[in-house]
Amino acid sequence: MALWAEAEWIAVIATVLLFAFLATGAMIAASKKPEFAGHPKGLYMLFFAEMWERFSYYGMRAILIFYLTQHWLFSDGKSNLIYGAYTSLVYITPVLGGYLADRYLGQRKAVVFGGLLLAAGHTLMAVEGTGGQNDPTINVFWAALAFIIVGSGFLKANISVMVGQLYGLTDTRRDAAYTIFYMGINVGAALGTIMVAYLGQTIGWGYGFGLAGIGMLAGLIVFVLGKASLKGAGEAPAPLARSKEIMLYGVGLASVAVIWALVQYQDVIQGLLAVSGVALLGYVLYESFKLDKEPRERMFAILFLISLNPLFWGLFEQAGGSMNLFTNQFVDRGGVPAGIFQSINPIYIILLAPLFAGLWQWLGKRNMEPSAPAKFGLALAQMGLANLVLVWGARAWGIEVLTPVILVFAYYFFATTAELCLSPVGLSAMNRLAPKFLASLIMGAWFYMTAVGNFVAGKIGEATGGHDGQMTKEGLLDIYGLFGWISIGAAVAVLVVAPLVKKWMHLDTLRSDDDLAGAAELAEPQAPGVHLDDEKR
Repeated sequence: MALWAEAEWIAVIATVLLFAFLATGAMIAASKKPEFAGHPKGLYMLFFAEMWERFSYYGMRAILIFYLTQHWLFSDGKSNLIYGAYTSLVYITPVLGGYLADRYLGQRKAVVFGGLLLAAGHTLMAVEGTGGQNDPTINVFWAALAFIIVGSGFLKANISVMVGQLYGLTDTRRDAAYTIFYMGINVGAALGTIMVAYLGQTIGWGYGFGLAGIGMLAGLIVFVLGKASLKGAGEAPAPLARSKEIMLYGVGLASVAVIWALVQYQDVIQGLLAVSGVALLGYVLYESFKLDKEPRERMFAILFLISLNPLFWGLFEQAGGSMNLFTNQFVDRGGVPAGIFQSINPIYIILLAPLFAGLWQWLGKRNMEPSAPAKFGLALAQMGLANLVLVWGARAWGIEVLTPVILVFAYYFFATTAELCLSPVGLSAMNRLAPKFLASLIMGAWFYMTAVGNFVAGKIGEATGGHDGQMTKEGLLDIYGLFGWISIGAAVAVLVVAPLVKKWMHLDTLRSDDDLAGAAELAEPQAPGVHLDDEKR
């Protein structure tokens, strides 16, 4: 043990923490009481199911960029583009999965089906072949991504909806329940990233991806065995004929085939995002102009906030792509696998989210809390600062030498505080401001623009590869510096117009939940993240 390096200690600590969480879960499951710590047992079942799902998703995501560059031998630039296309599709498919669950399947069956697809996808990721783009096994890799993308579509938003269904609309425990649930996201993301990255980068890709697959199967088993604790939450809205149910599952499988082809042609995805984005904007504006003055202006405020997503997520999602490659190639990591550094963000979330929740409440009581658009401006400022701190520090230390690891921690610190100012705040604003009959559409638009942001991230990451696709330290710092200043400039502009956008929100005349988008269980925020109530604007 005395000879263990930092990576081994980190992996062992993560393993111990994982078993501690599992022991707690077993204790809760064994209890004969309907509640634990003031919440229904169903919440904790969903907590552990989601923890395992995020364990697998973020674990796989931590080493995906290295798998693309080192095993399939794509260039750094092309790998970033594939990564961005993959993550963008992950945030589009929940629109289809949520629609089918709301109208036909119910959330519980949708989650089970999504879990099965995810388990299949993560299992296929462990099929390595010999590597290189001429290896026919690469088609299995594309299929794995397709299964994970569609599986996420059926599971991602629907499991979050079920949390809210465990509580009445006026139950004061709802916000605390979502906070507990989203802690599960970040616990799974942190532990999965560490353990999968350690195995994948030190022992073999198949071991890392295999562990991610085991995590997904564990989450599915927890969910299926815990059905009774849901007390009927997530069931279909109406009885569904067996033939129709099988047909819907067929639609899901057919979607896998479509995505298998689509994920290989990133330019096609770019075109589809552009066309469908214009169509979505046109439809939202069409519906907005039919509304009265106040709800119409609220829709304008929503569109303003949503329009900032591509820039923010385009920069934030460099984490798993170009920033991951930068950490691997140009940072003094002390022998720690680069993928493990992807755990910094969810760990910061766990530590900082309660502080931000308390800060907003403290400021709100004193009528000093920033408005939602102002928080978006602060988020862009902090994301730009994250870029510039890394650029300034790396250049001050020296381009020719390895960058100190403390700058990686500083980058993720500012990126995390930026995320906490935008992701949960944006979801709260969408839910509060959208007319009830447009609630699902607006939430779909939020996810859609998040998907656009992920694709933008791929394009920015591709640019860090330069003309030949091979990343250089100077080239990456140039791109990060440019977009750091762009983000700062956008932040200033947003803060200037924030008072006007706040007026469009007409917070003083918002009425009861019957006239609003409803409870926050409609969707899950950009993970890793937490649900925070955004009551005072």
